[in-house]
Amino acid sequence: MANHCVSIVSIQAPPAWFAVLLPVNTSVDSAPTALPQLLLVDDDAPLRTVLARFFEFNQFVVRTAADVPEARRLVQAQAPDLILLDVNMPGESGLSLLRWLREQYPAMGIIMLSGARDTVDRVVGLEVGADDYVTKPFETRELLARVRSLWRRVSLLRSALARVPAVGDPAPSLQRRAFGRFELDLAQRRLLQVDGQEVMLTPAEFDLLALFVRHPHKVLSRSQIAALVEGRERDVYDRSIDLRILRLRRKIEARPERPQMLRTVRGAGYLFDPQG
Repeated sequence: MANHCVSIVSIQAPPAWFAVLLPVNTSVDSAPTALPQLLLVDDDAPLRTVLARFFEFNQFVVRTAADVPEARRLVQAQAPDLILLDVNMPGESGLSLLRWLREQYPAMGIIMLSGARDTVDRVVGLEVGADDYVTKPFETRELLARVRSLWRRVSLLRSALARVPAVGDPAPSLQRRAFGRFELDLAQRRLLQVDGQEVMLTPAEFDLLALFVRHPHKVLSRSQIAALVEGRERDVYDRSIDLRILRLRRKIEARPERPQMLRTVRGAGYLFDPQG
């Protein structure tokens, strides 16, 4: 059985809001596996130090960047699996980096770090394509759970892409669901148009669309969606589900402003109509 302990890390002049109570996993895996690569982008040096140690303790390979230009250079040298990105930094903003990352690396896992008052930045970040966000101050165990959850989704997506069949090879019909002018390949985690062209989805977008495709004509509340897709309870002020719905509508609806497939059921949630 894995042993767990709690470590308190002392650093010089830590942020006043940051709790440095760090759970450390001291278990040793019997079969070595490739560790996930994490890039932490934040202009707060003490915070970078603490989080780097924390994630290294929890079996991540960590690199850090103090600003956007440095982060862009590190990504171009070696693309990480996951990025923790502070959206509010001096100079070029984290949102600028986020836009560039989504254009260049659509399958990369990205979690925003934002202040409690940075509501507009969080909304814009989720619209641009962030997979999740964590608000400062945060509890390190929650942050670790969010990062691990996103890493599982990214891993599934990459495994599916590695199994993409050659052109002309049949795929099991049960793993392909047609709707509108699209076909969702659940096994390969791909969204295809009828002409075979792929529509790029982030890991979070794919998981959300797959949930609706598996539950057509059923109203799903925001709390149900958060629990089924992310495995967590939804905060009443959390708009991440609504913003992902908005992003999906832009990709699958002929008129996103008047959706026919991903419809809002006022006061209840969302309903997916494949024939919409």
